[in-house]
Amino acid sequence: MAKRGILIGRFQPPHKGHVEVAKQILREVDELIIGIGSAQESHTLENPFTAGERMLMLSKALVEAGVKLSRVHIIPIPDVNNHAVWVAHVVSLSPPFSAVYSGNPLVKRLFKETGFEVKTPPMFKRKVYWGAEIRDRMIKGKRWENLVPEAVLEVMREIKAVERLKDLSKTDYLLH
Repeated sequence: MAKRGILIGRFQPPHKGHVEVAKQILREVDELIIGIGSAQESHTLENPFTAGERMLMLSKALVEAGVKLSRVHIIPIPDVNNHAVWVAHVVSLSPPFSAVYSGNPLVKRLFKETGFEVKTPPMFKRKVYWGAEIRDRMIKGKRWENLVPEAVLEVMREIKAVERLKDLSKTDYLLH
C-alpha cells in the first residue's frame, strides 16, 4: 500500500519554499496530497488567487522542479469555519493519507487529536519565502520575481497578478 502524506496550505502564491518542502516530503512518502486551503477565497489581499490558479501554479512549479505529477494529488479544500469538523472535512475531500505535514500549530493540533501522524516539515528560508511578503512586494513594486519558481512567474504574468493585487490594494475611502 502506498504511503501518502498531505500538506495543506493556501499557496498565495506558491513560492520556492513550498516546492522545496514538497520535494522533502516526497523523500518520505510514495505520494503527496497537496490541499489548497481556503479554496473558496480569491480576489482579496490575503487570498488574491483562485483555487484553480493556485493548482495550475503548483503543478507547473513541481514539474519544473522535476517532480513526477503521478506522485502528487492537488485538491481544493474550502473552509468550513468549524474546527470541530475540519479534519473530517479534509478527509472527505482527499484520497486516503496516513501522515500530515504542517507547520501550523492549529492544523497539527486538530489532526493529532484525531489520531493522525503529524510531522513538521523543514521550513526553507521562511523569512524570505513567505506569501504575505511576496504579495506586499508586488503591491509596492519591489522585487519579488526571484522568490517564486519560473513556472509560477509565467502563470502570474498570464493572469496579470501584479495588476490584480494593486487593484485590490486600492481603497474606496475618501482621503482627507
